[in-house]
Amino acid sequence: MYPFGKGKARLIPYLYLSIPLLLYVVFGFGPSLVTILFSFTDATGVRGQEWSFIGFENYKTFFGASNAGDRMDAIGRSLYFAFAVVIIQNAVGLFIAILINKKLRGDKLYRAVFFLPVVLGVTVSGLIWQLVANPLGGPAQSFLNFFGTSSNFFGDYNIAFELIIFVQIWMYMGYSMTIFLAGLQSIPSDLYEAGYMDGASGWKAFTNITFPMIAPAFTVNMLLSIIGALQTFDIIYVLTGGKFNTTTLAFDVYATAFGTGTADYGLASAVAMIQFLFVFTISMVALFYLRRREVEA
Repeated sequence: MYPFGKGKARLIPYLYLSIPLLLYVVFGFGPSLVTILFSFTDATGVRGQEWSFIGFENYKTFFGASNAGDRMDAIGRSLYFAFAVVIIQNAVGLFIAILINKKLRGDKLYRAVFFLPVVLGVTVSGLIWQLVANPLGGPAQSFLNFFGTSSNFFGDYNIAFELIIFVQIWMYMGYSMTIFLAGLQSIPSDLYEAGYMDGASGWKAFTNITFPMIAPAFTVNMLLSIIGALQTFDIIYVLTGGKFNTTTLAFDVYATAFGTGTADYGLASAVAMIQFLFVFTISMVALFYLRRREVEA
């Protein structure tokens, strides 16, 4: 039996599949190949200007002595950013999911409120927190002044990176909450009833029943948050533009291509490839470890 008929009609599914495949090749796979190619050239992106292959010179420049300090600082900030975001975002998301899963009154409203930052988008979220944290009469500073403190906490540039971490967590904790909530709601109630009969309640029930059963959701959340945190560029661009020691490796790609006053697509492409290998390696190590933990659980 042929659900799409016989003859030429059987080609209809392939026709439907060809459209998204073409879009992926043009806007996904194609640019990736161009990035690899450009990383071995001195291309500037200026129309009409000639470019040539220069081998691994861009990669040597990235790891060169003149830039080593700045590059290592950017990599260090990327790791610090990812570590803080992944741990806190998933911990908060899991905590909220557990509360909502208890069938509280108005749980749908709470779910919508916590998921709202995901819907708002990066630009809107960034502008909101720029307004809130404005040291010159912003709501947060006014709140501190209301209690008689003269602290210029939000005017301290040394906490700019921590504020970016906070905003990143605020934006995506609702996403983590949703995935954890789906995992929690898939746990059969019979398991808890059997656990209670064996004396497992509270923390013991969480560690022996809940956490092992949501291991797949935990793996998904951890992997998505690791990749997302290491690739974060947009919120840094909106909030600080990379100033005040907030540049990460992902932001360095943009800064190299456009932020120096002269376009350098070749070097920026090399940085992008290093960024890809950086994210890919950490993600694969994390996935291998988390999958092993799933089996053990």
